[in-house]
Amino acid sequence: MSSFVQASSATLIAHVVIFVAIAVRVIMRRPATGVALAWLFLVATLPFGGAVAYLLFGERRVGGTRARRIAALRPDYDALVAAVIREGLTDIEWSRHWPAARAMDRLGTQTVGIPTVHGSHLTLLCDTQEMLAAIARDVDAAETSVLMEFYIWNEGGMGDEVLEAVIRAEERGVRCRLLIDALGARPWWRGKQPARLRAAGVEVLPALPVGLFRTFVGRNDLRLHRKIVIIDGKLAWTGSMNLVDPRFFKQEAGVGEWVDAMVRVEGAAVAPLAATMIGDWQIETGEEVSELVQSAGIRLVEPEGGADVQVVPSGPEETEDGLLQMLIALIHAARDEIVLTTPYFVPDESLLRALRGAAGRGVEVVLIVPEKVDSYLTRHASRSYYDDLLELGVAIQLFRGGLLHTKSITVDGAMSMFGTVNFDMRSLWLNYEIALFVYDRLFAADLRALQATYLEDCVRLDPQRWARRPFGRRLLQNTTRLLSPLL
Repeated sequence: MSSFVQASSATLIAHVVIFVAIAVRVIMRRPATGVALAWLFLVATLPFGGAVAYLLFGERRVGGTRARRIAALRPDYDALVAAVIREGLTDIEWSRHWPAARAMDRLGTQTVGIPTVHGSHLTLLCDTQEMLAAIARDVDAAETSVLMEFYIWNEGGMGDEVLEAVIRAEERGVRCRLLIDALGARPWWRGKQPARLRAAGVEVLPALPVGLFRTFVGRNDLRLHRKIVIIDGKLAWTGSMNLVDPRFFKQEAGVGEWVDAMVRVEGAAVAPLAATMIGDWQIETGEEVSELVQSAGIRLVEPEGGADVQVVPSGPEETEDGLLQMLIALIHAARDEIVLTTPYFVPDESLLRALRGAAGRGVEVVLIVPEKVDSYLTRHASRSYYDDLLELGVAIQLFRGGLLHTKSITVDGAMSMFGTVNFDMRSLWLNYEIALFVYDRLFAADLRALQATYLEDCVRLDPQRWARRPFGRRLLQNTTRLLSPLL
């Protein structure tokens, strides 16, 4: 009995010591309060396992080599910005925009370092088959270079047409580079297509490789969530779509086909999108930026079109909370209407308060989310926030036409956000994302029209019926909410 007591006492002492050590580390790193308390709760209630989980996933550790390469890119981005300013691409006629647009430009420039550029033409597409076919056509028309980065690449359907177009481009002498997330596209990496691409001469790399060794130098769950295509350095694609044909992707998940949107970008905004992709490639390979820029034909692109666009990349070590600040500022700027679409809604407190504040001051706030979500924990954690929104009149619309994957915000028919970022803390703090803040009424009208088509396939959540849901369901939702900073 005494040996059992001694063992128990030693275990308790070890747990207390570990908890105190982790607590001091968490406190000194000063994460968001909710994140800190969630980790302290987990470490306190799950002896030893909680501490291991924190060391693996509790900090945004990118590894020493990656951190140094990211830091080394800053002068190149500064040089790009200086060139953009020299060429007059930042000379925006702010008087024709919503009053808050100029303040948002300053915010993005201060926090992320990339100013708004004038003169871009954005073509919004929402049919996946059409988007994949258009990307394949642009690749077939490429003359010097093709750059692509995606979170997921999946075999089957029209996705294979894009792959064949890349192979054809390489065979006719176009320099092709593909950067695909190592974890998001794991099934694809295990298939035959990467080998086919390499045999044709295409440079294909996994972004953020995972493995046991990486656990000791950086987190395995930091992901490249961007979707960018650059053709000849003069046109670009970005948006929510992975390189997948939804007819052949996750059919077993029971959520329907994924519903996405992309923009085809011409004009000045191509350069910062290309710089983002070049930077991601350099971080993975260590190649000289100058060689990458030259071989890809990256250059400042002449203004083309009437949209003024601010490209905002985000990710650990690259930016702190710049993208979050921009989203909050966009919400605060609203006077009449905010419409948001996101597949995953697990906001931090600042975003939640911003939405509640907008609804409280009389702004019509519409949140469009899929009725069915492919992540169990995210699904229930997301629903725990509905009460906070419904009580102030936010209209929660449940999309029934599949897994709505488009990430978009329109404000007062004047400003927009469009890109890869979800309204969840993983996107805001752990993923490498890209977002376009567009100051243009014509694009806002196109995006608002797309959102209207989603609303046609939605059912509005009834607040009274929602309030009567069973206690067990509410308990599950509020429990998973405690883990929301960790999802």
